[in-house]
Amino acid sequence: MLRMSTLLLRTLRDDPADAEVASHRLLVRAGYVRRVAAGVYSWLPLGYITFRNIERVVREEMDAAGFQEVHFPSLLPREPYEATNRWSEYGPDLFRLKDRKGNDYLLGPTHEEMFTLMVKGEFSSYKDLPLSIYQIQTKFRDEPRPRSGIIRGREFVMKDSYSFDLDDAGLEVSYQKHRDAYVKTFNRLHLNFNIVSAMSGAMGGSKSEEFLAPCPTGEDTYVLCNKCGFAANVEAMVTATQPYTGSAPAAMEIFDSPNTPTIDSLVDLYNKKFGESVSASATLKNVLVMVDDVATAILVPGDREVDLKRVGANLPGAKDVRLFEDEDFQNFPGLVKGYVGPQDAKKLGLKVYADPRVVIGSHWITGANAKDKHIRFVTHGRDFSVDGFVEAAEVKAGDACPECSTPVVIDRAIEIGHIFQLGRKYAEALGLSVLDQNGKSQVVTMGSYGIGVSRAVAAIAEQTHDEIGLNWPQEIAPADIHLVAAGKEDELYNFADKLGKDLETKGLRVLFDDRRDASPGVKFKDAELIGIPFIVIVGKSLADGKVEFRVRKSGDKSELSANNAAEEIFAAVRK
Repeated sequence: MLRMSTLLLRTLRDDPADAEVASHRLLVRAGYVRRVAAGVYSWLPLGYITFRNIERVVREEMDAAGFQEVHFPSLLPREPYEATNRWSEYGPDLFRLKDRKGNDYLLGPTHEEMFTLMVKGEFSSYKDLPLSIYQIQTKFRDEPRPRSGIIRGREFVMKDSYSFDLDDAGLEVSYQKHRDAYVKTFNRLHLNFNIVSAMSGAMGGSKSEEFLAPCPTGEDTYVLCNKCGFAANVEAMVTATQPYTGSAPAAMEIFDSPNTPTIDSLVDLYNKKFGESVSASATLKNVLVMVDDVATAILVPGDREVDLKRVGANLPGAKDVRLFEDEDFQNFPGLVKGYVGPQDAKKLGLKVYADPRVVIGSHWITGANAKDKHIRFVTHGRDFSVDGFVEAAEVKAGDACPECSTPVVIDRAIEIGHIFQLGRKYAEALGLSVLDQNGKSQVVTMGSYGIGVSRAVAAIAEQTHDEIGLNWPQEIAPADIHLVAAGKEDELYNFADKLGKDLETKGLRVLFDDRRDASPGVKFKDAELIGIPFIVIVGKSLADGKVEFRVRKSGDKSELSANNAAEEIFAAVRK
């Protein structure tokens, strides 16, 4: 039985100054976590019990699915990550260090290389496959802006698992087994979640899905179609387009356009000059970016902004995408800031990619590549061509669902899981192959599957808290019963102590507020803040043979017979 008189616990009345989201605010105030440095947190007893409960659920579901647990170090050598190019690809997000002999090491952000080498060292035949192994391990990423408490930190705990199969058909089976196990895991954690299509990003591979816990302050944005159920991360959203069916436009025509620093000012001038009523969607933005040091123009309709994350996720091979800076314009003196058009882009040394909305045959009002001048009737396929199409424009609520054309809605969420069909990227780089049925060497195909164990604590807190505190699901909570002795009399404490022991005998976990120096009001506030599912109060009503029973989530209250309290509480909790 946890006793608050001796428990390492100090609740706070005020929110921490750096708290941005409810989970951060409440986990600190309720004494679950404490900040050590930016993006680095310690777990206090109640927090660590909650964390371990989540870890237990994850482990039980992984084991039930037939996956085997292993464990790797966090301190890893450079060589395997060099072989897969991730020593450099990870960039500044990777914690790099040297030992006393000058050898390079890293703190593992993810362990694909280690899993691959483990299997390579142990297995050599198709008879050893399929195999799925996992670990629950601390990871490290040098986040540039750690925020939201334990949701986005520099040190975090993740369950990562990997499947190894002889062929793509086997990978599909392993992928589905993991997907099913994730559904069971998150259901047991009482998380509301959506499964959405996603991009593989730095992980590589083909098929990818995210498990997102809806949350107004979540960092991930996703789209959802309420009609057909389509769901995707914004990076993976596909634009629904139709071929251009209009008549052939007139030849390009340049016009003066001084004092048009914005799309709105350009549209206003154009409509007055030509007596028309076009909107921003008739104009073409040429957003200049550097893609891995290659000057590139991204074309999007004027009523849209470019989403650099979408560009980076969808442009093959792109590692770094950033907007043009003054120095870049100096290196390309032919580019006139604010008046760039695609019709001369190739002459000016630019690569050009178009958002799918810029369909072949469509014509636009755009920059004339001369100061204070724009041009109209610039036609894709006649006056300019592109190096390719890329999903680049920001996604908006009301965009057409790519499956059924119904307007989609946009929501925010916390990513709690991500599954990938990696394919053979890591196996090829590290030489993982087995002999097949015919004695021929076959490169193994892999899947990768992650669950954010520590961030699940925050995600559950975000979805279940109310205006007065945390509100844990029973399987996750650090105790089943928060037992409060509310008063000064020894009789109250003696009865509560015996009741707590009786409840523990019945298999319930008890947090006993046995503090003598805290008032009943303070104890009640702490009980609400800490968020144990059931609260039992031994107070004045004990003189009448009663104890009070409260359900934290609903706020329901009832009186139970003191003589039969343990049995009645057990029955209520186990309903």
